[in-house]
Amino acid sequence: MEQGRIGMVRQARPRGPEPVAIGQVRMQVHLAWRQLRRHRMALFGGGVLIVLYTLAIFAEFLAPYTLDFSDRERFFHPPIIPMFRDAQGFSPRPFVHGTTLADPGLRRFEVDPARRHYVRIFVRGEPYRLFGVVPSTLHLFGVDEPGRIFLMGTDQSGRDQFSRILYGSRISLTIGIMAAAVSIPIGMIYGGLAGYYGGRVDNVMMRLSEIIIAFPEFYLLLTLSAVLPSAVGCTTRFYLITLILSFIGWAGFSRLIRGVVLSLKEREYVLAAKAAGSDDFRIIVRHILPQTSSLVIVVVTLGIPGAILGESALSFFGFGVREPCASWGNLLTTASNLPTLILSPWLLFPGLFIIAAVVAFNLFGDGLRDALDPRHRTAS
Repeated sequence: MEQGRIGMVRQARPRGPEPVAIGQVRMQVHLAWRQLRRHRMALFGGGVLIVLYTLAIFAEFLAPYTLDFSDRERFFHPPIIPMFRDAQGFSPRPFVHGTTLADPGLRRFEVDPARRHYVRIFVRGEPYRLFGVVPSTLHLFGVDEPGRIFLMGTDQSGRDQFSRILYGSRISLTIGIMAAAVSIPIGMIYGGLAGYYGGRVDNVMMRLSEIIIAFPEFYLLLTLSAVLPSAVGCTTRFYLITLILSFIGWAGFSRLIRGVVLSLKEREYVLAAKAAGSDDFRIIVRHILPQTSSLVIVVVTLGIPGAILGESALSFFGFGVREPCASWGNLLTTASNLPTLILSPWLLFPGLFIIAAVVAFNLFGDGLRDALDPRHRTAS
């Protein structure tokens, strides 16, 4: 009899909401991941992004030369690709030939087939600090002196394009994430307050955001960046450019959040929270804004390419990141001269990285949008 009562008490004991909520989240994540795996182009874009960010994180180790390294005798040098065979025969180890400048006017280099410089893995080279902390001289690959290996050629100062592209990827790929980290919370809070209160508050707040949206985005970027002090360092200028991109990006996002909040504020769980005595800010932050998480994720993945293009355009025109720092935008500045570009087409390599990053983000964001939207999910 006593055991029967204990069993009835156990069956009547209510389950807490936390395990149920966790289970729902796990189920939604599983469904989203299953849908994302079917989107091959999204997986391809995600793979490209993983490669690009890996290159950016380990840039010092992967680059054969440091950011400031230059060889004045090899300015505008064409790309040097390792080979396994030449006139002397086959070699199991990849090698490059030595070169000498034959015609400075035409930027013509003569190859010396008698000189082989073998490519070695894990070589000692220019000193650097990995992650800005660990001192090291170990590079993934390189050749012995006096040989040089320029996978993507050199610029007007004899600096290795491949190494500078790897270093520049840190700014170009990071600035979009940092801009989103600033603009997304501002847009969520601003749009959440406007949509929740409605009426005059909504009208006033939305008119202020529309003033920012009304300005042409690129010209507003140029105007704001032009007033930045020219004497500031690279790091300070990087953060200021990030703030400018964030200032432009939050307004449009706040309108999206405001529309979602207008449809959510009359839901039963919001009305129940009001009846329980929760204040408005708590209701917005805890009960309404979390329901916009899928929208936020999609906006971030689709908004980062815009920030990358914005920074690249500013740096290309000289209003963004400047020398001696490197970004994909200011690396393209030399290519703006048509005669130089005709003689040295490899100067466009940074542009290919910009295209790859923007396309990869758009492919991944498109697949993520379909995975997080139940209307786009296909039956298993």
